[in-house]
Amino acid sequence: TFSPPQDASTLIFSVDWGLGRLVYDLHHDAPGLGVGEVNSTSLQVLHIAAHIDAVERDILPALRAGTWVILDRFWWSTWAYGATFEVPERSLEVMIELENLHWGQFGPDVIFLVEREGATSDDSEGLNDQLFDRYRELATREQFRSRVVRLRNDSSVEDTLDAAWKAITPIPSYARIARRTVSATDSDQDVQLGPPGKRVRRPPSVSSLSPAEPTVVYDTYWRFAVERQEMFYRRLRGSSAPLTDDPILARFKFTNAYRASDRVSQYLIRNVIYGGPQSPEEVFFRTLLFKVFNRIETWELLKAAIREVEYSSYSFDDYDQSLSQALTDGRAIYSAAYIMPSPGRAFGYPQKHRNHLRLIERMMEDEMPQRVAEARTMRDAFGLLRSYPSIGDFLAYQFVTDLNYSEVTDFSEMEFVVPGPGALDGIRKCFTDLGGLTEADLIRVVTERQEEEFDRLGLEFRDLWGRRLQLIDCQNLFCEVSKYARIKHPDFKGVGNRSRIKQVYRPTAEPIEYWYPPKWGINGLIPSHGASRV
Repeated sequence: TFSPPQDASTLIFSVDWGLGRLVYDLHHDAPGLGVGEVNSTSLQVLHIAAHIDAVERDILPALRAGTWVILDRFWWSTWAYGATFEVPERSLEVMIELENLHWGQFGPDVIFLVEREGATSDDSEGLNDQLFDRYRELATREQFRSRVVRLRNDSSVEDTLDAAWKAITPIPSYARIARRTVSATDSDQDVQLGPPGKRVRRPPSVSSLSPAEPTVVYDTYWRFAVERQEMFYRRLRGSSAPLTDDPILARFKFTNAYRASDRVSQYLIRNVIYGGPQSPEEVFFRTLLFKVFNRIETWELLKAAIREVEYSSYSFDDYDQSLSQALTDGRAIYSAAYIMPSPGRAFGYPQKHRNHLRLIERMMEDEMPQRVAEARTMRDAFGLLRSYPSIGDFLAYQFVTDLNYSEVTDFSEMEFVVPGPGALDGIRKCFTDLGGLTEADLIRVVTERQEEEFDRLGLEFRDLWGRRLQLIDCQNLFCEVSKYARIKHPDFKGVGNRSRIKQVYRPTAEPIEYWYPPKWGINGLIPSHGASRV
């Protein structure tokens, strides 16, 4: 009942393989092997050694060859058993860091937590209950790093495997959507659907986004992206208003197709991230300080009052005085782009900005700049930011994206995505049924299909000097099309049920000279007249 497509090779690893078998036997019958009682920490070190042996010897070569790999053990078991048997927390952390070091760039597409009511075998001391609690705790914590699917195993093994297969098939890494739309005449052609390097046939009856079911708003999504990007290029050429014949785009304010092209992002990149010392400590401090307020005027008032906004000379009292005076003068210090919750419970100030200053202080004291710089993946860095008071999924994702504009990190923006509230609303307007995909999965599918969707609609999209739309951009576009559809498609209510667009477009007198992270390699392609009013 559980079988991948015929053309997709699969490698299944169990504790019965290789070094793992010996460690398993030692764990469960040390006296039978002539060994006395083994310390719990030593046992977990041995398990990590078995994991690394399998990873280096068999698993990584298989993954690089495009083979599907299914494991019945991961570092989760090390943590669950180690914590249950009271292995020191720091020792467990070091073990897991070592295993993840050997996994390198590879991470799980999905992790299954299989749950079953009632104890199994001899469980007089309630060991299984303790382990289950540890696994559930870990699943809750790790859902921000990996896709975790919980499966019930109260019926039969076959039913559970069938549920697992249904959960796997929508994942873009496995059920990879074709790189073009297939019509009935393509039934004899092979297209890319399976794991990298594998070719399987796609039935002509399957729609281009099966199993998700798009609405008319989904086509609007791509037309919006094209016209909004055209407005960007018209502005770059110095064209005057109106920049579009679209009455909705002409009247209301929308972000650019590319997040990094927005005025605030441009200011952040040029004036904040690259506008001072480039040590990880200073870049992190400036970036987080700017982003908690996300307002150019706030940064400029701090610059005017403090002159050099640097952590090396940071003083809570000086920054607090400047921000408090601005509030006394009736000036806004926070952007209205998104809600920035206060970490007041953690720091106790009635004034929001004071709590945020203390939050940044704590991050700096915890050596977060260096920890983020050493993070193996964008998701790991996201997890570090996510662990702090008041920083939820959406803000942590926004912050790690902004830090990634710097030289402190060099993650791919195609690694993972966290949909914000606006994007969730836009996705619900674009699709009547997600077909088992999560919203994050769907954003990835859409991002990977961008050229095919533009071709399907006969649209010509001018990208950012060779840079495709990234996950963060397509996430933002779902948010913007959610607003756009309030007028264009009023019958589609989404999850927010809003009917008006509040922000009216008003040209800004201050021109902007477009400049992007140097590591993107596109600044030399921007026309010399690339200054415009946005």
